[in-house]
Amino acid sequence: YSEKLKIRMSAMSDPPAGIQQGSPAIGAAGLVPAAPGAGGTEGSGAAGGSARIAVKKAQLRSSPRPKKLEKLGVYSSCKAEGACKCNGWKSQNPPPTPPRTDQQSSAVNLQEPCRSCSHTLGDHVTHLENVSEEEMNRLLGIVLDVEYLYTCVHKEEDADTKQVYFSLFKLLRKSILQMGKPMLEAQESPPFEKPSIEQGVNNFVQYKFSHLPSKERQTIMELAKMFLNQINYWQLETPSQRRQRVPNDDAAGYKANYTRWLCYCNVPQFCDSLPRYETTQIFGRTLLRSVFTVMRKQLLEQARQEKDKLPPEKRTLILTHFPKFLSMLEEEVYSHSSPIWSQDFLAGASGGQIPIHTGVKETCYEYFLLCPCIIVGEKRKPSEPLPHEENKRPRVVGDIPMDLINEVMATITDPAAIPETSLLSAHSARDEAARLEERRGVIEFHVIGNSLNQKPNKRILMWLVGLQNVFSHQLPRMPKEYITRLVFDPKHKTLSLIKDGRVIGGICFRMFPSQGFTEIVFCAVTSNEQVKGYGTHLMNHLKEYHIKHEILNFLTYADEYAIGYFKKQGFSKDIKVPKAKYVGYIKDYEGATLMGCELNPSIPYTEFSVIIKKQKEIIKKLIERKQAQIRKVYPGLSCFKEGVRQIPIESIPGIRETGWKPVGKGKELKDPDQLYSTLKTILQHVKSHQNAWPFMEPVKKTEAPGYYQVIRFPMDLKTMSERLKSRYYTTRKLFMADMQRIFTNCREYNPPESEYYKCANLLEKFFYTKIKEAGLIEK
Repeated sequence: YSEKLKIRMSAMSDPPAGIQQGSPAIGAAGLVPAAPGAGGTEGSGAAGGSARIAVKKAQLRSSPRPKKLEKLGVYSSCKAEGACKCNGWKSQNPPPTPPRTDQQSSAVNLQEPCRSCSHTLGDHVTHLENVSEEEMNRLLGIVLDVEYLYTCVHKEEDADTKQVYFSLFKLLRKSILQMGKPMLEAQESPPFEKPSIEQGVNNFVQYKFSHLPSKERQTIMELAKMFLNQINYWQLETPSQRRQRVPNDDAAGYKANYTRWLCYCNVPQFCDSLPRYETTQIFGRTLLRSVFTVMRKQLLEQARQEKDKLPPEKRTLILTHFPKFLSMLEEEVYSHSSPIWSQDFLAGASGGQIPIHTGVKETCYEYFLLCPCIIVGEKRKPSEPLPHEENKRPRVVGDIPMDLINEVMATITDPAAIPETSLLSAHSARDEAARLEERRGVIEFHVIGNSLNQKPNKRILMWLVGLQNVFSHQLPRMPKEYITRLVFDPKHKTLSLIKDGRVIGGICFRMFPSQGFTEIVFCAVTSNEQVKGYGTHLMNHLKEYHIKHEILNFLTYADEYAIGYFKKQGFSKDIKVPKAKYVGYIKDYEGATLMGCELNPSIPYTEFSVIIKKQKEIIKKLIERKQAQIRKVYPGLSCFKEGVRQIPIESIPGIRETGWKPVGKGKELKDPDQLYSTLKTILQHVKSHQNAWPFMEPVKKTEAPGYYQVIRFPMDLKTMSERLKSRYYTTRKLFMADMQRIFTNCREYNPPESEYYKCANLLEKFFYTKIKEAGLIEK
């Protein structure tokens, strides 16, 4: 059938005994590839056919052992003396229709002779006498797969597909006869092309969007997962259908890939006795190019037709962002110079390099055009009027009007309006110089490691040697043999800093996913490249790498020279990881201090200083705007020279013009213990209220999809309890602001007619009643 895929199987002259043409299909629907335009999204027939086969297998495996022997005897060659050539026992009195596994039948008689060779059923199953139930059930599963494929062969109209079905049918038939495992013997085994489709799409996300904050990047990851899932369940068009649609295409290449797809991805969805692979993991750019155009057209057309059926929180994602995502990906799929398909661009393979940022010079504007609704500081386009409900929404204490924020952001994001900050300025961030070098492509960051399973990559091995040299020179008290052993240990990885093709620094670490932490073993930058912010930027990249892998705690032993550095990176001696989690896992170092760092998954660490800088610019602009509104200059206060010790704040000339307002006359409790006790009592009353149930714990993503894209500052009563316990609420205002945030978030996300909206209103009223009773605000 194909020179690249030759399935070697023994020929079988007759169809299997006991199966007749016209036998009821076990689930043929769904396996036959859909014609272009007729299917492709996520074969519901596939799920149905697979489920039906699974039910029949369960029924057959629960049958008595004699019944199982009778079923297997049909597919077992005769073992009687005299070299009988019968390849399957046939009943003397076959039923008018093929027997069904869900029907009760008469008792099995092992002495019943075969209609073909006259030997008994027992002569056909002597090799199964001492076989375990587990092995018996495995063989029975193959039997049902054989029967299913036999039906498919007779129902299939496409000649190419029919031939593959028949080849697989013979392979499974042979496996039963030889009591072996069905293995496809081909000149090439999966994966058939590197990088895979999955790897290429991940590289695409890294290549185009790695510089974005985590929230925006998460949206892109959702689109990528959606696309990969569609490919895994996509029904390829047959070679004959493709020849009619694209006459000048590489027919032989597509036919080979189609054969592989049937054998390794499609048929094993129903016949689970065959090994199954995901399409996106074993095929690469070649197959993706052959299906992308048709797939994109059908997906978008289906989305438009079913837009009214889409949940509201997914509608914008699928109808607006997904088409633009596909357009950007299409350029990389058909481009001859795209780096995402390079073997050197490894993003996630064990023992390979994982570029955390590729140094591409593109700005965020391309993505802002893609997802304008999730730019920081915006929920809608500035030109759109605020909805009426938005105007009525009560503001949280300390909030700044969104129209003012948008107006200021417009000047901040304008490159001409941003003042250049000298890298030597005291106000510049530690990692600013390193971040600029990365954007210009001067430096690169890669997670690399040694591997015992893959062929060594020369460049990676050279980098590992370079890292060993850097650590040895910068950590002279550490034995060289010890450094070498850990750097080249497959269980350890190293985030390497590359400049001009050579290693100038890195962080060696070992991940313990089951324990929820990572141990940082070595951290160093070569001496002539220090004081440039590389160390901070290295650590920030390491933090984002671990957030991506859902490990949120670092542990390390720091000597007296490294404690200062780790403190600047957010480490402290207050270890958040329970001792039982790391004792026996982390290596102890004499004379060193154990330090830990807890990561916040909502922080984009590599862009954090940029965000802080923008926040400072916003505050500065707001102050400047306020100052421009104040025309009058008042003389300084002279009352203190006359012996006055204290004056009311409101008596200071001009104080009210700045926007200051006197605090309500509710008493501010100065005693921390008294404040804690009062707030604890109020919180307990609120949590006990009958309308508090929606706000007891953080909102789960599975229960409210898209919630954290709408609500930027979530809050709940459980979080408030934890904050209260940690003495976070040093004033009543902090406590009231968090509580108000709960109610505001609820009303922002839910419609007014919803039960949640009503609960928020009732609980808010009760809360302010309790606050007044406690004397914290005016009655």
